Amino acid sequence: MDEGTPPRLLLEGRPGIGKSTLARRLLALLQQADVPVGGFITAELRTNRCAQAPAGHPGGSGHQRDPRRPPRAAHGVPARRPARAGPVSVVSTPSLEEAARAKQAVRERVWALLERERVARFPGAKGRIPNFAGAPAATARLASLPAWRAARVLKANPDAPQLPVRARALGDGKLVYMAVPRLADERPFILLDPARLDVPPRRAASIAGSTRAGRRVGVAELQPVDLVVCGSVAVNHQGARVGKGGGFSDLEFALLVEAGLIGEDTVLTTTVHPLQVLDEALPETPHDFGLDVIVAGEEVITCRRSRRPPGILWEHLDAAKIAAIPALAERRGTGRP
Repeated sequence: MDEGTPPRLLLEGRPGIGKSTLARRLLALLQQADVPVGGFITAELRTNRCAQAPAGHPGGSGHQRDPRRPPRAAHGVPARRPARAGPVSVVSTPSLEEAARAKQAVRERVWALLERERVARFPGAKGRIPNFAGAPAATARLASLPAWRAARVLKANPDAPQLPVRARALGDGKLVYMAVPRLADERPFILLDPARLDVPPRRAASIAGSTRAGRRVGVAELQPVDLVVCGSVAVNHQGARVGKGGGFSDLEFALLVEAGLIGEDTVLTTTVHPLQVLDEALPETPHDFGLDVIVAGEEVITCRRSRRPPGILWEHLDAAKIAAIPALAERRGTGRP
């Protein structure tokens, strides 16, 4: 092997002895140690199905942006530098299903913990991004960070625990984008412009208030995003995140990455209760993004690495999901990747 050439591992054995499980565990350990890893898992090769290599992989057939063409952004605003694509492994459908079951087990455990410790706030924890005691204080801590002060444009989730974040951003003069619930509109984002509000920021930042105070916009109308604030059910110190299970945060992220609106210098963060920070590995799939900064109450956790998918992983979406989201259906219908 030439010096500087990364080692390549081939794991062989009879079916059913746990090769895929071992490979995924090794991948998780290497990622936690910040070791770059590439490749793919073909867990279903024995059933005449083969995992597709990711876009950009030497063996892949996925779309790649022409390197001679810069990424587009809206209204002539320079696009972000492309998001760094960390190690991405394509996982077969059964592996995605296994990850989904593991994530749900984490959610159930955290929801029960928040309820048991009486730190969940209205409308409760189970089945959602949990509203938690101390959410305003976590917002104040987030707003003290340099990344917040430097940000002019923010994308935030519409859930209750991040209402103080959205209100604070508007009060600080930042543009705020909120996703339309379930991305179920041809213009899947709501723009809240503090210069155009005729109601207090907290009212405008609520789910009901945003529909009246804001304006629905398509991806092509958005400006590059400086800071992403997402809701989380559970996180860990490595930046892994488990949401409430719909997958919409990952799709919002992927749409904006492909549009050149989220890039390497966009900071990804969340606000959570300290009990939501788990000292354990969390299940992840290639379409999950990782966090740069976690604000857990008064504590700020800076993560060593940020896992960022290169865009939409179509092989992880079924036809019903694509059809239910107009922005995806339009891209697939016009032949755009």
